[in-house]
Amino acid sequence: MDIPMIETFIKLIIGHAIADFWAQSDSLAKMKNRNRDPSQFAPPWQKPQKMWFYALTAHALMHGAAVWLVTGSVWLFAAETVCHFVIDFGKCENWYGIHEDQAAHIGCKVIWTYLA
Repeated sequence: MDIPMIETFIKLIIGHAIADFWAQSDSLAKMKNRNRDPSQFAPPWQKPQKMWFYALTAHALMHGAAVWLVTGSVWLFAAETVCHFVIDFGKCENWYGIHEDQAAHIGCKVIWTYLA
């Protein structure tokens, strides 16, 4: 890897850390999991709505935006958004844990670095 590629990779990792840990509220982290009780996100007088799809999509879009800001590529924005949605969906389904989830996200950043 040359220096610009390393810099791109580091920026992508920083964007991931910000979007996955700092910018993601506890409410969003819970809401994006369709296996959580939806009543905890609705006022008692409202029928609980299934918000997981919207929450997970919003979270994935934040990650896509971070990739777009770093790479300038709308195609990598789309790829990151879809991949992040799918990876987090699998984690929420308990198909794998946090370590595999994060490894898959980092693997995507390696791919985006080479494609950028």
